[in-house]
Amino acid sequence: MVATFVSKAGHIATIPLNEQRTVTADWYTTICLPKVTTDLRKINPERRIILHQDNASSHTAQKTTQYLTKENVELLDHPPYSPDLSPNDFFTFPKIKNRLRGQS
Repeated sequence: MVATFVSKAGHIATIPLNEQRTVTADWYTTICLPKVTTDLRKINPERRIILHQDNASSHTAQKTTQYLTKENVELLDHPPYSPDLSPNDFFTFPKIKNRLRGQS
């Protein structure tokens, strides 16, 4: 399993879930989010970061919320049980799947 992060400019990071079977708030806040925020801030330190994530427990955990607040990362709400309203389902995920299949 991997976590993939993209911005409007393209791919930011793909982070593998090594030696774990479950995504936890600990992994998400100590491995994924620090890499993503660091990489984005290298590009433009003054950049406003808005994160769109689903409602997985690792994303909504108090530890994650505290990390995002501390790092001044804003959240774009994800509608519960509404995949038809998620832009990632229509625009981002098909592109990621095509790249994994070796297609452009």
